[in-house]
Amino acid sequence: MARENRKPLFQFKADEQLSITKTQQLINALNQAIHLGELKPGDALPSVNKLSTEGGVSRDTVFKVYREMVRRGVIESAPQHGYFVASDRNKVMLFLDNYSSFKDTLYHNFRAQLPENYGVDLFFHHYNFRVFESIILDNIGQYSMYVIMNFDHEMLSDVLRKIDQNKLLIFDWGRFDKKEYSYVCQDFDKAVYNSLVSGLQRIRTYQEFVLVFPDDTYHPRETIEAFKRFCRDYNIKFRLVNTIDVIETYRNKLFFVIDEIDLVKIIKITSAASLELGKDVGIISYNDTPMKEIVGNGITVISTDFALMGKMAADFILHKQKLQFIVPTTLTERGSL
Repeated sequence: MARENRKPLFQFKADEQLSITKTQQLINALNQAIHLGELKPGDALPSVNKLSTEGGVSRDTVFKVYREMVRRGVIESAPQHGYFVASDRNKVMLFLDNYSSFKDTLYHNFRAQLPENYGVDLFFHHYNFRVFESIILDNIGQYSMYVIMNFDHEMLSDVLRKIDQNKLLIFDWGRFDKKEYSYVCQDFDKAVYNSLVSGLQRIRTYQEFVLVFPDDTYHPRETIEAFKRFCRDYNIKFRLVNTIDVIETYRNKLFFVIDEIDLVKIIKITSAASLELGKDVGIISYNDTPMKEIVGNGITVISTDFALMGKMAADFILHKQKLQFIVPTTLTERGSL
């Protein structure tokens, strides 16, 4: 059917009682209609005059909204024919927790697998739930696909249920039921345990194994249980601390470090005390970065394959087929162990 013959399907009436502006009301209504499938790709939108008259808003407001929605790629304009829901947006929302060098690896591998005509908008919530929720709600209906890192490892965030599950891939770190959704997961329990087992021979050369797990970290606590279980199963003396400041001496200790700041502190302290990494003091760090490959003789890491995470996410975007995948987490031995 030719575009000019399609009957406009969208209806809108501004509500004077709402606290948000009419502009935002109209944007929200358009996004919601597209998200719910009431407006489909190629469907015509009401003319500026018609929407202004029937919606109770000025022509300038309608023009402003249509221009903004065109800019976002949600709708498109055709000379002499008006405005239409964009037929092939290929716009992807990538929403992560915070920036880090390993997230940079994820992003670049994700972007590299997508064709040039795909647009990717990158967001971070920095562990602020209000930001997490508001960014998702503000962007529902604006993207063809969504790749979002779930906020909480103990439950699926309710706001994610507002997105069409066929368009959503969850980067996840929890063990709750999510079988109806596509996801790419990390395992912070069994995979950590197995990684430690693979380094057992070197781990045994130290007198004490210390897990430095800050109170304010968002890292899943399953790692603590995996660490304790490993040490008990293999009769290894261990300790759990939330700061390295309580350690009286570093010699003959192996540190399992979650936070990058603690990693830097330990390296500085051992260097100042003329202790040799991998001999007098050992370090295992969580999550690999290029810098850890070259510091000293290299920092041993337990890490997920973030490059693979990015590639798997891109595969979901391109093929739009349900994906449920747990990314391998392994120990990479370097000089610090």
